[in-house]
Amino acid sequence: MIFGIVSFGLGVLGIFLPLLPTTPFMLLSAFLFIRSSGRLYRWLINHRLFGKYIHDYIERRSMPRRVKWYTLGLLWASILTSVATLDVGNVIRLILLLIAVGVTAHVVKLRNS
Repeated sequence: MIFGIVSFGLGVLGIFLPLLPTTPFMLLSAFLFIRSSGRLYRWLINHRLFGKYIHDYIERRSMPRRVKWYTLGLLWASILTSVATLDVGNVIRLILLLIAVGVTAHVVKLRNS
């Protein structure tokens, strides 16, 4: 339950910090809450900002089309900015690009809700 709360907090921070992802932390929170606290899981699923998106992803494997495009735009903007500006080796750059391609494929496969 504590890890779920920490994950939720990191997800909320991700709303305000561009390189910290919100969605994976919220999904991790749901995963952890469903195993540790039914009350916190219900609270998260019924949350006025996050609940519908988390519920749709978990139950229907879907995302609104608008959210998909927004997610992919932020993903690629963040990855390309990181690849262009960070002083890391080419292997790290390649790994970042491969992660972006994998996440893009996953998001595109989700049904539109």
